Amino acid sequence: MNADENRAKLAEIVRNTRVFLLDMDGTVYIEDELIGDMKNTLSALRRAGKRLVYCTNNSSKTAAEYQKKLARLGIWSEEDLVYTSGIATAEYLKEFYPGKRVYLVGTDALKGEFSDAGIALAEEDADVGVLAYDTTLTFEKLVKLNRMIVKGRPYIATHPDAVCPAKDVFPPDVGSFIELLHCSSGKYPDVICGKPYKVMGERIARRLGVAAKEICMVGDRPHTDIRFANNNEFASVLVLSGETDTEAAERTPDRAGAVADSLNSLTVFL
Repeated sequence: MNADENRAKLAEIVRNTRVFLLDMDGTVYIEDELIGDMKNTLSALRRAGKRLVYCTNNSSKTAAEYQKKLARLGIWSEEDLVYTSGIATAEYLKEFYPGKRVYLVGTDALKGEFSDAGIALAEEDADVGVLAYDTTLTFEKLVKLNRMIVKGRPYIATHPDAVCPAKDVFPPDVGSFIELLHCSSGKYPDVICGKPYKVMGERIARRLGVAAKEICMVGDRPHTDIRFANNNEFASVLVLSGETDTEAAERTPDRAGAVADSLNSLTVFL
């Protein structure tokens, strides 16, 4: 796609999109620094009637914790929504395992979010095992979940990311835990809810009452954000403000609908 074709595609996407799903780190901000004139960009999208959903795989934090950070950065609006892989997993459990007792390998904050959603949590004799990004992970937790997996209990993971973005060295994320448990149990999760899989996308569309063609995923990672959009038949914009540069964008098999220097580039089409 040449520059003119890409520009025309960006204009079409912005025109047809009702809901923008926004990856955060690398798309809206980098750590605690906003990318460019992000405050005005987000305000302009809202004024144009676009709904903004901050969409993240990180299940170690709750929606409330993310809202607090977004408010601190000056970009949160009450009309916005935070949607995490943890929320998607809780909604999936309520739909397919109603009333079942869940052993959750996750942070205390996520456990609170699950409980608030009506999920019955149990340390023993649980019906379903759930693996989240647990920054308080212990050997005991792994042993309990491994036992459940080997015994054939349903096994669900919030998302597949191998590492979590951070300064200097990236720490292991759920994808690394999945491989560890595969070595010990011989099994992979029955379902993975977060990007790039369909569970999260289906529940976002259902919650907001919009068609897939009216949703656009904007992110900086082809193998999660863009693959997620393609799997769910959403529009997509790959931004070059984070993990991916121009060369990598041309190499990836996960092709976006259009490419932009940053989310800020979309305002010219409003």
